[in-house]
Amino acid sequence: MTTMDTGRAPAAVSLRRMPPWYRTLFWVDALERFGFYGMSAILLLFASAPRAEGGLGMSTADGGSLFGVWISLMFMLSLLGGWLGDRVFGHRRALVVGAAVSTAGYACLATPTTWMVAIGLCATALGGAIFKPNHQALVNRMFDDRRGRESGISLMYVGTQLSALLAPLVAGFVGERVNWQLGFLCAALTMIVTTFWLTSTTRQFGGVGDRPIRPLNADERRTAGRRTVITGLAVALVLIGLGVRGKLTPLVAIALIGLLSIFLTIAGYVWLYRNPLLRPSDRRRLRAFLWVYLGATLFWMINAQAGSVLTAFARDETDRDVLGWLVPSAWMQSVTPLFMLFLAPVAASMLPRYGRRHALAGRFSLGLLLAGASFLVMAVAAALAAGDAKVSPMWLVACYLITAVAELIIAAISISACADVLPAQFLGRVMGLYWLFAAVGGGFGNGALAQVAASAPLDGYFTVVGGVAVLVGLAFVLLRRRLTEALAKDPDEAPSPARQESLITT
Repeated sequence: MTTMDTGRAPAAVSLRRMPPWYRTLFWVDALERFGFYGMSAILLLFASAPRAEGGLGMSTADGGSLFGVWISLMFMLSLLGGWLGDRVFGHRRALVVGAAVSTAGYACLATPTTWMVAIGLCATALGGAIFKPNHQALVNRMFDDRRGRESGISLMYVGTQLSALLAPLVAGFVGERVNWQLGFLCAALTMIVTTFWLTSTTRQFGGVGDRPIRPLNADERRTAGRRTVITGLAVALVLIGLGVRGKLTPLVAIALIGLLSIFLTIAGYVWLYRNPLLRPSDRRRLRAFLWVYLGATLFWMINAQAGSVLTAFARDETDRDVLGWLVPSAWMQSVTPLFMLFLAPVAASMLPRYGRRHALAGRFSLGLLLAGASFLVMAVAAALAAGDAKVSPMWLVACYLITAVAELIIAAISISACADVLPAQFLGRVMGLYWLFAAVGGGFGNGALAQVAASAPLDGYFTVVGGVAVLVGLAFVLLRRRLTEALAKDPDEAPSPARQESLITT
């Protein structure tokens, strides 16, 4: 299919120059992210609110664990979501499916029934897991050249951060001050618009993404169907058994999700490492990159606490009174995207100049040091908030500023480095592993730390977690030479035509 009949973008796009298909993908991504960030802003607050006020009546610790389970489940299901787009629906149709499933999930959350909340959380996690990887895949397929692809993906980030800025302001205010269910309804409405927009703009894509690239054959469909039924029944039996025995508590849920995420991560890494098409030099780089995976796990563990521990701190320990008006605690989560909108161009300009000799290790260490510093700042704030005292919200603003810089560094460096670990034909699996490690940190790790934070002195908690991040960052500094050498490519690494063909068809 040619550029002429698909309307693909031959060059860079901008806010003033967007092809119709790109405009659609830009805004539906922003709308979908509005639901995600609105959910992130109010889920803990909703879960820990008293039942008389429309909440779930959970403790703050259990509410933080619930948030961790939701994030972890979405990350883990992203591998399934990408597979569905590749092999079952096609990438564009998968977007419609993901948006529709998310709409149903937010609608369930908007009903004042406890059992519907569980269904809604699972549905929104599945919907987001289908939508996000296939959206990225469709963006990549619609661009004709690398320059256009890079500028298009960078511009998408603007829409994402706009949603991250606005969603806590809207959903947070409506949820905290009016009604929790109406807060979730705001997300449901954005997903209804997303679904309608995608179904009404099919022609803009010229047939791209309407069919899977490599559809399942009859035998594969039967195998996939059988495995889906077996897996679904096994999960249902475990959940029903725990529910009947009264054991299905937030702690049990996060333990199950956590163990599953750890198992899938280890199994995925071993499966990729043992691939017979990898050369010794490939496996050497994959072994070295394991340290980057683990460092990223630690970072996302800290970063995800904006929706759990830091949200609880904003609610309970921060003086949010402004001229007699109490600022909603969820609004504090809009600070990070606001900083990122302004700092992203600065980071893009300065990062290439820093640590050129040991680029990955040097920049990665800087990101971890900043992440640790953000929690050390919160340790001081927590010490000042001891007893009944409340601290200025500027402590959280400072924490979010440092975290924003750290995220710009860690995300850009670690995600882009995935492309250099193995041959291009393995990029999807390298990226999938990255998000599985992120699931361990942002989901299981975040939920477990929320339990620790609820039972330990906050100043000590922030000191320990921040101190660990600083120590790991210093370790990357000390081992930068070894990591650089281990990740370097050998001069003779260009694959032979025969091997290149075997990689492509594998």
